[in-house]
Amino acid sequence: MSTIENWSDVRVTVTGGAGFLGKVVCAKLRERGCEHIFVPTIEDYDLTQPDDVARMYRDGTPDVVLHLAAEVGGIGANQQNPGRFFYSNMAMGLHLIEEARKQRIGKFVQVGTICAYPKFTPVPFSEDNLWNGYPEETNAPYGIAKKALLVMLDAYFAQYHLPGAFVLPVNLYGPGDNFNPESSHVIPALIRKCVEAIDSGADHIECWGTGSASREFLYVEDAAEGLIAAAERMHRPVPVNLGTNMEITIKDLVELIAKLTGFAGEIRWDPSKPDGQPRRCLDTSRAKELFGWEARVGFEAGLKQTIEWWQAHKHE
Repeated sequence: MSTIENWSDVRVTVTGGAGFLGKVVCAKLRERGCEHIFVPTIEDYDLTQPDDVARMYRDGTPDVVLHLAAEVGGIGANQQNPGRFFYSNMAMGLHLIEEARKQRIGKFVQVGTICAYPKFTPVPFSEDNLWNGYPEETNAPYGIAKKALLVMLDAYFAQYHLPGAFVLPVNLYGPGDNFNPESSHVIPALIRKCVEAIDSGADHIECWGTGSASREFLYVEDAAEGLIAAAERMHRPVPVNLGTNMEITIKDLVELIAKLTGFAGEIRWDPSKPDGQPRRCLDTSRAKELFGWEARVGFEAGLKQTIEWWQAHKHE
């Protein structure tokens, strides 16, 4: 299966299909006419176990697997769970790719992570620099596990002719994101802090680090479109960045979210907490060149939609 022109007869299994990105991917597949989408749930399948993975393939009978499932979190969660994050992400991908080989499926699409890049990658991050150093320490186990799956997919393409794709989305955000304070990433965490401070009448919020680190963010609908475009057009698993090529410091991000939520109090920084990787900004030219994708949603517009979603769902 080299290219996919019509999804109507394609049987797709989406691991993580009940999650933040997965729900949007499934919705967009349905918009394209896909009628056979199988979403394995964590309650029914432990994808770190080979027997469960084999059973998932038997139940879903996929032509294409989109592997979105991951154990992931912010800096704090990565610091607390380095072993679990490495094992879970490595084991899931290992068994899923091996079973894809055994079943001779048409294509395997792996979602990687920007955490796989070296700590001091030249900005903007080019896919050619992926191997030029060790990742930032707080999320290295997670990043290296995902990067090892790129090697596995490439090896399986070379030896077993398993078609694949490997995308590296930058930090995602949008409606439906994870707002759990124990495991959320920076945007939902900051939105929740600002909204709760307003609701409680607090005169300040506290933020980790110094605010000097920079990040790039991708709206979840843009990410879903990029993932599906890669599935449609790619057959060899070369790494491909998905991002916006727009960099913002955490300090500026906090101030923007405070403005958009209406929080007017003090922002206090805790420099004893880690900043994480110093900078993140992607070169996204490969995605446009290989499968015609580029981000469309502006950052402030995406933030407003995310804030509105949280305001509507914060009591659930």
